[in-house]
Amino acid sequence: MKTPMRTTLVTAAQMRAIEQTAMATGRITGADLMERAGRGVVDAIVSHWPQLAQVPGRAIVLCGPGNNGGDGFVIARLLHGWGWTVAAHFYGDPARLPHEAATHYARWASMGAIHPLPVGAAPDAHGGVIVDALFGTGLTRALVPDLAQAILSLDAAAFANWHRVAVDLPSGLCADTGRVLVDAHGQGVAFRADLTVSFHAQKPGHILDRGPDYCGDVVVCDIGLGRAEARAQGELALVDAPMARDIAKTAGHKFDHGHALVLSGGLGRSGAARLAARGALRIGAGLVTVAAPAAAMAECAAQLTAIMLRPLDTAAEFGVMLDDHRINALCLGPGLGLARARDLVAVALAAGRGVVLDADALSAYAGAPDALFAMLHPGAVLTPHDGEFARLFPDLAAALGAPALRGPAFSRICAVRTAAKRAGCVVLLKGRDTVIADQAGNCAVHAALGPRAAPWLATAGSGDVLAGLITGLLARGLPPMAAAKAAAWLHVEAALTFGPGLIAEDLPEVLPAVLRRLGA
Repeated sequence: MKTPMRTTLVTAAQMRAIEQTAMATGRITGADLMERAGRGVVDAIVSHWPQLAQVPGRAIVLCGPGNNGGDGFVIARLLHGWGWTVAAHFYGDPARLPHEAATHYARWASMGAIHPLPVGAAPDAHGGVIVDALFGTGLTRALVPDLAQAILSLDAAAFANWHRVAVDLPSGLCADTGRVLVDAHGQGVAFRADLTVSFHAQKPGHILDRGPDYCGDVVVCDIGLGRAEARAQGELALVDAPMARDIAKTAGHKFDHGHALVLSGGLGRSGAARLAARGALRIGAGLVTVAAPAAAMAECAAQLTAIMLRPLDTAAEFGVMLDDHRINALCLGPGLGLARARDLVAVALAAGRGVVLDADALSAYAGAPDALFAMLHPGAVLTPHDGEFARLFPDLAAALGAPALRGPAFSRICAVRTAAKRAGCVVLLKGRDTVIADQAGNCAVHAALGPRAAPWLATAGSGDVLAGLITGLLARGLPPMAAAKAAAWLHVEAALTFGPGLIAEDLPEVLPAVLRRLGA
């Protein structure tokens, strides 16, 4: 049975613990879980491709040497029972199968042949379904050469018309990172699925790194494990739409909704700050001010109306400005300039207000990240893209770039959690898989994939708007982690609402429509 995806992401180790806990109660066995998983996959296949339920089809089922292979033998048996022509191919030693998988191996062997790999030529040019039940989440190293070649052979033209389904996770992919596991020579192969059927919850590998490229569409099947979760360190979840009550404005004075201050660069460099300021205003900050050098005042005034302006040239002037404690959220970085950032970031952080550091405010500390970390506090949010992240956390970026020789490999989740702990504040690493973590280890991933894919966000200034959204939400009183998650979702939703042709200026302008749909 297909169920709505849980918002919690579960690692391979956590999934094993959840299954073992359920089986330890005695209410369910491993063989039962395999039966339910196999039925879930068959149901998902005919739900995804309804035409396959109309007449008996053909299936090639690849079964591995562990529990994933047991799921595969259940799938083969169920499809055979529907009148399908099924070829089951087994990789491994039957005598070494886990007990539960061996049970389903024997049940299939009593009704159909078991073939070795590779598959060979496709038996029907009209197509069918290839089911990858080789390894799932259990793989910890690259596929061995003969198995890798068998997987590659399924990409031949003879299989062009066949639907491809992965059980839990495409074989060759790391369940916790979405990276293709490689050998000592850097070579790695993974099964490329059109549909991946996961169990109980999504795994990080479905949405991180190369995972979306190999998983295709992902559905989650309930196999009766209940709501139990196992968390190794903090929460790990998908970012979902914010609750209307958390971002809706209530009656009150404008200062009840905060005053956000966005610092700008000099003449000819104020555009990024203006984009951030407009994002902060549209998301509901009661007041928003752009503080720019005196030389840029006329440039800003020509573009801004509802947003206030203050001249600001020196760090000393900034300190005086912050004597107004109604200013409760700061944004530094967009178009700020490196030298100006080095002068102003320390003042901003010493004030202890909610603060978003982006762009130049991060790059200004590329040579001395520890100096920045020493000033940061829990009210801060860092919003780097990959390049800026590498400047502040070069060791973590190097680990991300290293070959994935073993699973679980080093992931963006690992990197951002470590970065947040090191910095002592929330870190949001931008990308198709935006990862957000706080210093306590709580982590969330916003996956701009499938129906939420928003490639139009790859445009100059979109990140400045995101920084402004977070700043505006901080001004309104949201905690840093909540502000970062809500802003990441709203940022993508605004892009989806506008669609092709998006430029950064459009994002704040479509926010009202997004907020109305949320009931905010």
